[in-house]
Amino acid sequence: MTPAINAAKKNKITFHLHEYSHDASSDSYGEEAAQKLGISTERVFKTLVVSIDSKVLIVAIIPVSSMLSMKLIAKAFGGKKAVMALKSDVERSTGYVLGGVSPLGQKKRLRTFIDSSASQYTSLFVSAGKRGLEIELSPKDLQQLTQGKMAELCQ
Repeated sequence: MTPAINAAKKNKITFHLHEYSHDASSDSYGEEAAQKLGISTERVFKTLVVSIDSKVLIVAIIPVSSMLSMKLIAKAFGGKKAVMALKSDVERSTGYVLGGVSPLGQKKRLRTFIDSSASQYTSLFVSAGKRGLEIELSPKDLQQLTQGKMAELCQ
């Protein structure tokens, strides 16, 4: 059980777990998940941790098929400049290792933004807290569990 799965159970949401054999040589964890589970990369969302104005860490949840716009995530937060957070900061604040960072059950709750494309799906997939494990849930439940805000985040 990962903290992400425990958070979903504790909040009594409907979810499904999908496990696959993770290949350590894979370059893109999200694309690997989509391919191995036979799901389009538009429905598999990656969890990215971003540093805003060199002082605040936030989470951006975007489709694997897309690229995060640093300008749009900074604007959504109300900051000036966004950069990807350092690996050590990501792992320390979330409690997860890169490639297995879930938006659910993070050690420290970070302000979260979800790409608005998520709302077009009845369900989507995010990391369940370890490489090779995805959790499928509704965008509404994802938003509720993360207290996330929908915003345009992709370039």
